[in-house]
Amino acid sequence: MSSRLCLGTSAFTAAGWEGSFYPAGMQPRDFLTYYAAKFDTVEVDSTFYRTPSASTVRGWYAKTPPNFKFALKVPQEITHEKCLHDCEAQFREFLDAAELLREKLGPILFQFGYFNRDTFPDLDAFLKRLLPFLDKLPKEHRFAVEIRNKNFLLPKFVDALRERRLALAIIDQSWMPSPAEWFSRFDPVSTDFTYIRWLGDRKGIEEKTKTWDKLVIDRRRDLSEWARLCVPIVRRGVTIFAYANNHYAGHSPATIAQFLEIWEKLNP
Repeated sequence: MSSRLCLGTSAFTAAGWEGSFYPAGMQPRDFLTYYAAKFDTVEVDSTFYRTPSASTVRGWYAKTPPNFKFALKVPQEITHEKCLHDCEAQFREFLDAAELLREKLGPILFQFGYFNRDTFPDLDAFLKRLLPFLDKLPKEHRFAVEIRNKNFLLPKFVDALRERRLALAIIDQSWMPSPAEWFSRFDPVSTDFTYIRWLGDRKGIEEKTKTWDKLVIDRRRDLSEWARLCVPIVRRGVTIFAYANNHYAGHSPATIAQFLEIWEKLNP
């Protein structure tokens, strides 16, 4: 694997992983240590729901090797409930916890939901709220921004992130552009790292399964397209952090294994 390609899953626990990814009978307290022997990064989903305690974060640090990286989601209280308004105290509390990871702290993701016209009628209205907040971010950390309004994906938005050295989160989700479409509209790589999320169709896949122990959708064609798009990014010297969700194909560890198989054929 390229040192500039950091692959992991969205969370390190899920229904069905014991016996399919984790050895049967393994204690949950040992999951992260086992996971970190297989992957070099994880996107922590739980921080989206609440800021973790200091003891939890210190436990993550202690259970992982020196070069491991944690990508953390900013809590939904900040991105969804308050939508960046009057949340400085909550964001400082979150950063204080995140910084306990020290050198293992990877990208911090602002994952925004879909905005209806009553919330932000257009991109300019969103940027009016977003940019003053981004301008206050500490420069020593890496941040990525994800939006789910495809009509907001305009050069103006990416240029605003580029000016601030923030990454655009490039997502593979049912209602968002296809992988190639992202790159045909503009250069979505806006800083020295990029952030890819394989999310899929949550509603569609939950009609097939809610036990995430095996692949139930064939995404090889999509992953092959992603691999081809990632090759020139890595050659530019840009680090890629890419994370698979169980909803993408049914079992995120197997999605990463499938991507790696494709990647290694492209980069023998």
